Amino acid sequence: METFNIPATPSLMKEFLRQMGGTAVIDGGLATELELHGADLNDPLWSAKCLLTFPHLIRSVHLDYLEAGADIIITASYQATIQGFEAKGFSREQSENLLKKSVDIALEARRMYYERCSKSSSGGTGDGRILKNRPILVAASVGSYGAYLADGSEYSGCYGEAMTVNALKEFHRRRVQVLAEAGPDIIAFETVPNKIEAQAFAELLDEEHIKIPAWLTFNSKDGVNVVSGDSLLQCASIAESCKQVVAVGINCTPPRFIHDLILAIKKVTTKPIVIYPNSGERYDADRKEWVENTGVSDEDFVSYVNKWCEIGASLVGGCCRTTPNTIKAIYRALSDRCLQHPGRNQKQQLDYIRNMHGCLGAF
Repeated sequence: METFNIPATPSLMKEFLRQMGGTAVIDGGLATELELHGADLNDPLWSAKCLLTFPHLIRSVHLDYLEAGADIIITASYQATIQGFEAKGFSREQSENLLKKSVDIALEARRMYYERCSKSSSGGTGDGRILKNRPILVAASVGSYGAYLADGSEYSGCYGEAMTVNALKEFHRRRVQVLAEAGPDIIAFETVPNKIEAQAFAELLDEEHIKIPAWLTFNSKDGVNVVSGDSLLQCASIAESCKQVVAVGINCTPPRFIHDLILAIKKVTTKPIVIYPNSGERYDADRKEWVENTGVSDEDFVSYVNKWCEIGASLVGGCCRTTPNTIKAIYRALSDRCLQHPGRNQKQQLDYIRNMHGCLGAF
Protein backbone atom coordinates (compact mmCIF):
# COMPACT_ATOMS: atom_id res chain seq x y z
CA MET A 1 0.00 0.00 0.00
CA GLU A 2 1.33 3.42 -0.91
CA THR A 3 1.95 6.02 1.75
CA PHE A 4 1.29 9.73 1.42
CA ASN A 5 3.29 12.14 3.50
CA ILE A 6 1.24 15.31 3.92
CA PRO A 7 2.50 17.35 6.90
CA ALA A 8 -0.09 18.53 9.44
CA THR A 9 1.07 22.13 9.17
CA PRO A 10 -0.35 25.34 7.70
CA SER A 11 1.04 24.15 4.36
CA LEU A 12 -1.08 20.98 4.48
CA MET A 13 -3.81 22.09 2.12
CA LYS A 14 -1.51 23.48 -0.54
CA GLU A 15 0.61 20.30 -0.46
CA PHE A 16 -2.49 18.12 -0.55
CA LEU A 17 -3.89 20.01 -3.52
CA ARG A 18 -0.52 19.85 -5.25
CA GLN A 19 -0.53 16.08 -4.92
CA MET A 20 -4.14 15.94 -6.11
CA GLY A 21 -3.45 18.02 -9.20
CA GLY A 22 -5.15 21.20 -8.03
CA THR A 23 -8.63 20.05 -7.03
CA ALA A 24 -10.07 17.57 -4.54
CA VAL A 25 -13.44 16.05 -3.71
CA ILE A 26 -15.14 16.30 -0.31
CA ASP A 27 -17.76 13.79 0.81
CA GLY A 28 -21.50 14.46 0.99
CA GLY A 29 -24.35 14.39 3.48
CA LEU A 30 -23.80 12.05 6.43
CA ALA A 31 -27.19 12.19 8.12
CA THR A 32 -28.98 11.64 4.81
CA GLU A 33 -27.15 8.35 4.31
CA LEU A 34 -27.44 7.23 7.93
CA GLU A 35 -31.20 7.60 7.69
CA LEU A 36 -31.23 5.60 4.47
CA HIS A 37 -29.38 2.87 6.38
CA GLY A 38 -32.20 2.86 8.93
CA ALA A 39 -30.92 5.18 11.66
CA ASP A 40 -33.42 7.34 13.55
CA LEU A 41 -31.79 10.76 13.95
CA ASN A 42 -34.70 12.58 15.56
CA ASP A 43 -32.53 13.66 18.46
CA PRO A 44 -30.64 16.77 19.60
CA LEU A 45 -27.42 14.90 18.81
CA TRP A 46 -28.57 14.33 15.19
CA SER A 47 -26.00 12.21 13.30
CA ALA A 48 -23.78 12.07 16.41
CA LYS A 49 -26.46 9.84 17.95
CA CYS A 50 -25.02 7.02 15.86
CA LEU A 51 -21.75 7.26 17.77
CA LEU A 52 -23.79 5.73 20.58
CA THR A 53 -26.09 3.41 18.69
CA PHE A 54 -24.74 2.46 15.26
CA PRO A 55 -21.03 3.34 14.88
CA HIS A 56 -20.69 0.68 12.19
CA LEU A 57 -23.18 2.62 10.04
CA ILE A 58 -21.00 5.73 10.24
CA ARG A 59 -17.99 3.70 9.10
CA SER A 60 -20.04 2.23 6.28
CA VAL A 61 -21.12 5.66 5.04
CA HIS A 62 -17.52 6.93 5.16
CA LEU A 63 -16.53 3.96 3.01
CA ASP A 64 -19.38 4.61 0.59
CA TYR A 65 -18.08 8.14 0.05
CA LEU A 66 -14.49 7.01 -0.39
CA GLU A 67 -15.64 4.48 -2.96
CA ALA A 68 -17.56 7.28 -4.69
CA GLY A 69 -14.33 9.24 -5.12
CA ALA A 70 -14.18 11.47 -2.04
CA ASP A 71 -10.68 12.58 -1.09
CA ILE A 72 -11.79 14.11 2.24
CA ILE A 73 -14.20 12.51 4.69
CA ILE A 74 -15.77 14.52 7.51
CA THR A 75 -16.36 12.97 10.93
CA ALA A 76 -19.74 12.46 12.60
CA SER A 77 -19.05 15.16 15.18
CA TYR A 78 -20.91 18.11 13.68
CA GLN A 79 -23.55 18.06 16.42
CA ALA A 80 -21.40 16.16 18.94
CA THR A 81 -20.58 18.35 21.93
CA ILE A 82 -19.50 17.61 25.47
CA GLN A 83 -22.47 19.63 26.72
CA GLY A 84 -24.85 17.65 24.50
CA PHE A 85 -23.55 14.29 25.68
CA GLU A 86 -23.62 15.39 29.32
CA ALA A 87 -27.25 16.38 28.87
CA LYS A 88 -27.84 12.74 27.92
CA GLY A 89 -26.31 11.62 31.22
CA PHE A 90 -22.78 10.85 30.12
CA SER A 91 -19.79 11.83 32.25
CA ARG A 92 -17.19 14.32 31.01
CA GLU A 93 -14.76 11.46 30.29
CA GLN A 94 -17.38 9.46 28.40
CA SER A 95 -18.35 12.54 26.41
CA GLU A 96 -14.76 13.21 25.40
CA ASN A 97 -14.31 9.57 24.42
CA LEU A 98 -17.32 9.81 22.13
CA LEU A 99 -15.77 12.82 20.40
CA LYS A 100 -12.55 10.85 19.92
CA LYS A 101 -14.59 7.94 18.63
CA SER A 102 -15.89 10.04 15.74
CA VAL A 103 -12.32 10.52 14.53
CA ASP A 104 -11.34 6.91 15.20
CA ILE A 105 -14.22 5.68 13.03
CA ALA A 106 -13.17 7.87 10.10
CA LEU A 107 -9.52 6.83 10.45
CA GLU A 108 -10.60 3.18 10.49
CA ALA A 109 -12.70 3.71 7.36
CA ARG A 110 -9.68 5.20 5.60
CA ARG A 111 -7.52 2.24 6.63
CA MET A 112 -10.15 -0.21 5.40
CA TYR A 113 -10.43 1.66 2.13
CA TYR A 114 -6.69 1.51 1.55
CA GLU A 115 -6.81 -2.24 2.23
CA ARG A 116 -9.51 -2.62 -0.42
CA CYS A 117 -7.41 -0.56 -2.82
CA SER A 118 -4.40 -2.80 -2.28
CA LYS A 119 -6.49 -5.82 -3.27
CA SER A 120 -7.79 -4.17 -6.44
CA SER A 121 -5.61 -4.05 -9.53
CA SER A 122 -8.07 -2.19 -11.75
CA GLY A 123 -8.71 0.93 -9.68
CA GLY A 124 -12.37 0.10 -9.51
CA THR A 125 -14.95 -2.66 -9.50
CA GLY A 126 -17.66 -3.82 -11.80
CA ASP A 127 -20.29 -2.11 -9.65
CA GLY A 128 -18.74 1.32 -10.14
CA ARG A 129 -16.84 1.65 -6.88
CA ILE A 130 -13.65 3.71 -7.12
CA LEU A 131 -10.72 1.91 -5.52
CA LYS A 132 -7.62 4.00 -6.13
CA ASN A 133 -4.76 4.78 -3.82
CA ARG A 134 -4.57 8.52 -3.29
CA PRO A 135 -4.06 10.95 -0.43
CA ILE A 136 -7.17 11.00 1.76
CA LEU A 137 -7.75 13.48 4.57
CA VAL A 138 -9.92 13.01 7.66
CA ALA A 139 -11.60 16.26 8.69
CA ALA A 140 -12.92 16.53 12.25
CA SER A 141 -16.21 18.39 12.11
CA VAL A 142 -16.97 21.19 14.55
CA GLY A 143 -20.49 22.46 14.09
CA SER A 144 -21.60 25.87 15.27
CA TYR A 145 -23.17 26.67 18.63
CA GLY A 146 -26.46 26.87 16.77
CA ALA A 147 -26.13 23.21 15.77
CA TYR A 148 -25.84 22.25 19.46
CA LEU A 149 -29.05 24.15 20.19
CA ALA A 150 -30.77 21.84 17.67
CA ASP A 151 -33.35 24.51 16.85
CA GLY A 152 -32.16 25.56 13.41
CA SER A 153 -30.09 28.45 14.79
CA GLU A 154 -27.19 27.58 12.51
CA TYR A 155 -29.49 28.65 9.66
CA SER A 156 -30.20 32.04 11.26
CA GLY A 157 -27.09 32.86 13.28
CA CYS A 158 -29.31 34.49 15.90
CA TYR A 159 -27.78 33.63 19.27
CA GLY A 160 -29.20 36.60 21.16
CA GLU A 161 -27.56 39.88 22.13
CA ALA A 162 -26.09 38.34 25.29
CA MET A 163 -23.86 35.93 23.36
CA THR A 164 -20.20 36.94 23.17
CA VAL A 165 -17.00 35.77 21.53
CA ASN A 166 -15.66 34.69 24.92
CA ALA A 167 -18.76 32.65 25.72
CA LEU A 168 -18.50 30.87 22.38
CA LYS A 169 -14.82 30.15 22.96
CA GLU A 170 -15.59 28.56 26.31
CA PHE A 171 -18.38 26.50 24.77
CA HIS A 172 -16.13 25.09 22.04
CA ARG A 173 -12.73 25.05 23.79
CA ARG A 174 -12.49 21.53 25.21
CA ARG A 175 -14.32 20.03 22.25
CA VAL A 176 -11.77 21.46 19.82
CA GLN A 177 -8.89 20.29 22.03
CA VAL A 178 -10.24 16.74 22.19
CA LEU A 179 -10.87 16.49 18.47
CA ALA A 180 -7.43 17.88 17.64
CA GLU A 181 -5.79 15.37 19.98
CA ALA A 182 -7.69 12.49 18.36
CA GLY A 183 -5.49 12.66 15.27
CA PRO A 184 -7.46 14.03 12.32
CA ASP A 185 -5.65 15.70 9.44
CA ILE A 186 -7.71 18.88 9.60
CA ILE A 187 -10.49 20.49 11.65
CA ALA A 188 -13.58 21.55 9.72
CA PHE A 189 -15.40 24.45 11.38
CA GLU A 190 -18.68 24.15 9.50
CA THR A 191 -21.87 26.12 8.90
CA VAL A 192 -20.48 29.15 10.73
CA PRO A 193 -23.45 31.53 10.71
CA ASN A 194 -22.08 34.78 12.08
CA LYS A 195 -19.00 36.91 12.63
CA ILE A 196 -18.63 36.37 16.37
CA GLU A 197 -18.38 32.60 16.01
CA ALA A 198 -15.79 32.94 13.24
CA GLN A 199 -13.81 35.18 15.57
CA ALA A 200 -14.20 32.68 18.41
CA PHE A 201 -12.86 29.82 16.31
CA ALA A 202 -9.90 31.85 15.04
CA GLU A 203 -8.98 32.97 18.56
CA LEU A 204 -9.33 29.43 19.93
CA LEU A 205 -6.91 28.05 17.37
CA ASP A 206 -4.37 30.65 18.43
CA GLU A 207 -4.94 30.53 22.19
CA GLU A 208 -4.79 26.75 22.43
CA HIS A 209 -1.86 26.45 20.01
CA ILE A 210 -3.82 23.91 17.99
CA LYS A 211 -1.31 22.24 15.71
CA ILE A 212 -3.89 20.68 13.40
CA PRO A 213 -4.78 23.00 10.50
CA ALA A 214 -8.39 24.01 9.97
CA TRP A 215 -10.88 25.31 7.47
CA LEU A 216 -13.80 27.67 8.09
CA THR A 217 -16.94 27.44 6.02
CA PHE A 218 -19.91 29.77 6.28
CA ASN A 219 -23.50 29.47 5.14
CA SER A 220 -25.67 31.98 3.31
CA LYS A 221 -29.32 32.29 2.43
CA ASP A 222 -29.11 35.29 0.10
CA GLY A 223 -25.87 34.76 -1.82
CA VAL A 224 -24.39 37.94 -0.36
CA ASN A 225 -24.00 37.71 3.42
CA VAL A 226 -23.76 34.90 5.94
CA VAL A 227 -27.13 33.79 7.31
CA SER A 228 -27.05 36.19 10.29
CA GLY A 229 -26.75 39.13 7.90
CA ASP A 230 -23.10 39.70 8.84
CA SER A 231 -20.78 40.58 5.98
CA LEU A 232 -19.28 37.53 4.27
CA LEU A 233 -16.24 39.64 3.41
CA GLN A 234 -15.64 40.41 7.08
CA CYS A 235 -16.15 36.78 8.09
CA ALA A 236 -13.82 35.47 5.38
CA SER A 237 -11.24 38.10 6.35
CA ILE A 238 -11.16 36.64 9.85
CA ALA A 239 -10.35 33.24 8.36
CA GLU A 240 -7.74 34.79 6.08
CA SER A 241 -5.94 36.42 9.01
CA CYS A 242 -5.68 33.17 11.04
CA LYS A 243 -2.51 31.27 10.15
CA GLN A 244 -3.93 27.89 11.19
CA VAL A 245 -6.87 28.26 8.79
CA VAL A 246 -5.72 26.70 5.51
CA ALA A 247 -8.94 27.03 3.51
CA VAL A 248 -12.09 29.13 3.63
CA GLY A 249 -15.43 28.73 1.94
CA ILE A 250 -19.13 27.89 2.00
CA ASN A 251 -21.17 24.88 3.04
CA CYS A 252 -24.85 23.98 3.49
CA THR A 253 -25.98 26.71 1.10
CA PRO A 254 -28.14 26.36 -2.05
CA PRO A 255 -26.03 25.74 -5.18
CA ARG A 256 -27.54 28.74 -6.98
CA PHE A 257 -25.75 31.12 -4.60
CA ILE A 258 -22.29 29.58 -4.77
CA HIS A 259 -20.93 31.36 -7.85
CA ASP A 260 -21.29 34.85 -6.42
CA LEU A 261 -20.09 33.73 -2.98
CA ILE A 262 -16.85 32.34 -4.44
CA LEU A 263 -16.21 35.62 -6.24
CA ALA A 264 -16.80 37.52 -3.00
CA ILE A 265 -14.45 35.30 -0.95
CA LYS A 266 -11.73 35.68 -3.58
CA LYS A 267 -11.65 39.40 -2.85
CA VAL A 268 -10.31 38.85 0.66
CA THR A 269 -8.45 35.54 0.71
CA THR A 270 -5.47 33.93 -0.97
CA LYS A 271 -6.24 30.58 0.64
CA PRO A 272 -7.84 27.63 -1.18
CA ILE A 273 -11.61 27.95 -1.43
CA VAL A 274 -13.73 25.05 -0.21
CA ILE A 275 -17.31 24.61 -1.42
CA TYR A 276 -19.83 21.97 -0.35
CA PRO A 277 -23.42 23.16 -0.81
CA ASN A 278 -26.57 21.36 0.22
CA SER A 279 -28.98 20.02 -2.38
CA GLY A 280 -30.85 23.32 -2.47
CA GLU A 281 -33.72 21.98 -0.37
CA ARG A 282 -35.20 24.16 2.34
CA TYR A 283 -34.84 23.26 6.02
CA ASP A 284 -37.96 23.61 8.18
CA ALA A 285 -36.66 24.41 11.67
CA ASP A 286 -40.07 23.93 13.28
CA ARG A 287 -40.54 20.44 11.85
CA LYS A 288 -36.78 19.76 12.04
CA GLU A 289 -36.67 18.26 8.59
CA TRP A 290 -35.80 19.14 5.02
CA VAL A 291 -38.67 19.97 2.71
CA GLU A 292 -38.53 17.48 -0.15
CA ASN A 293 -38.72 18.46 -3.81
CA THR A 294 -37.36 21.94 -3.17
CA GLY A 295 -33.81 21.22 -4.31
CA VAL A 296 -31.93 20.34 -7.49
CA SER A 297 -31.11 16.98 -9.04
CA ASP A 298 -27.64 15.48 -8.94
CA GLU A 299 -27.28 16.36 -12.61
CA ASP A 300 -28.14 20.01 -12.02
CA PHE A 301 -25.92 20.14 -8.94
CA VAL A 302 -22.92 18.76 -10.80
CA SER A 303 -23.51 21.07 -13.76
CA TYR A 304 -22.24 23.90 -11.53
CA VAL A 305 -18.99 22.18 -10.50
CA ASN A 306 -16.72 23.04 -13.41
CA LYS A 307 -17.74 26.69 -13.28
CA TRP A 308 -17.06 26.85 -9.55
CA CYS A 309 -13.57 25.46 -10.13
CA GLU A 310 -12.96 27.80 -13.05
CA ILE A 311 -13.62 30.84 -10.88
CA GLY A 312 -11.59 29.69 -7.89
CA ALA A 313 -12.90 26.68 -5.93
CA SER A 314 -10.28 24.03 -5.15
CA LEU A 315 -12.25 21.66 -2.94
CA VAL A 316 -15.80 20.67 -3.88
CA GLY A 317 -18.30 18.31 -2.30
CA GLY A 318 -21.81 18.18 -0.90
CA CYS A 319 -23.57 18.85 2.37
CA CYS A 320 -27.09 18.04 3.56
CA ARG A 321 -29.24 15.89 1.27
CA THR A 322 -26.40 15.06 -1.10
CA THR A 323 -25.40 11.41 -1.50
CA PRO A 324 -22.59 9.16 -2.75
CA ASN A 325 -24.16 9.44 -6.19
CA THR A 326 -23.69 13.21 -6.04
CA ILE A 327 -20.07 12.80 -5.00
CA LYS A 328 -19.36 10.24 -7.71
CA ALA A 329 -20.76 12.66 -10.27
CA ILE A 330 -18.51 15.44 -8.89
CA TYR A 331 -15.52 13.09 -9.07
CA ARG A 332 -16.29 12.32 -12.69
CA ALA A 333 -16.86 15.97 -13.54
CA LEU A 334 -13.49 16.94 -12.09
CA SER A 335 -11.81 14.01 -13.85
CA ASP A 336 -13.36 15.13 -17.15
CA ARG A 337 -12.29 18.69 -16.44
CA CYS A 338 -8.65 17.67 -16.13
CA LEU A 339 -8.85 15.96 -19.51
CA GLN A 340 -10.14 19.17 -21.07
CA HIS A 341 -7.84 21.60 -19.24
CA PRO A 342 -6.26 24.00 -21.72
CA GLY A 343 -2.64 25.02 -21.73
CA ARG A 344 -1.01 21.78 -20.63
CA ASN A 345 1.44 19.83 -22.71
CA GLN A 346 1.10 16.07 -22.99
CA LYS A 347 3.37 15.27 -20.05
CA GLN A 348 1.64 17.82 -17.81
CA GLN A 349 -1.74 16.45 -18.85
CA LEU A 350 -0.72 12.88 -18.02
CA ASP A 351 0.76 13.96 -14.70
CA TYR A 352 -2.48 15.79 -13.89
CA ILE A 353 -4.58 12.75 -14.76
CA ARG A 354 -2.40 10.52 -12.60
CA ASN A 355 -2.82 12.92 -9.70
CA MET A 356 -6.57 13.20 -10.15
CA HIS A 357 -6.89 9.42 -10.17
CA GLY A 358 -4.67 9.00 -7.16
CA CYS A 359 -1.90 7.17 -9.02
CA LEU A 360 0.83 8.95 -7.05
CA GLY A 361 4.17 7.56 -6.05
CA ALA A 362 5.12 7.38 -2.39
CA PHE A 363 6.00 10.71 -0.85
